[in-house]
Amino acid sequence: MSDTIFSKIVRREIPADIVYEDDEVLAFRDLNPQAPVHVLFIPKRPLATLDDATAGDAELLGKLLLAAAAYARQEGLAERGYRTVINCNEDGGQTVYHLHVHLLAGRRMHWPPG
Repeated sequence: MSDTIFSKIVRREIPADIVYEDDEVLAFRDLNPQAPVHVLFIPKRPLATLDDATAGDAELLGKLLLAAAAYARQEGLAERGYRTVINCNEDGGQTVYHLHVHLLAGRRMHWPPG
């Protein structure tokens, strides 16, 4: 996996508006928000895409989603609702090849998403 902007954020080489951090997960506000609340949850250990994940990554994937849910509850977003999205590869809309979970909230989400 190449060195991505997200890897540089984890190493604090690039500033970010960090809203959550633990030993394995980092979350920060998206620079190009698609909703009033748009936070990215990333593993600190690089993993390019969801397609690259293996059974050994199951715990880490669960931690990403649980961190997003905990953040949504903490910020009072859970009751009204929020969306989590993982884009995978080019046709899936992935532009940074470091797995990330988008947490979108603060407005009504529509379906299909696009």
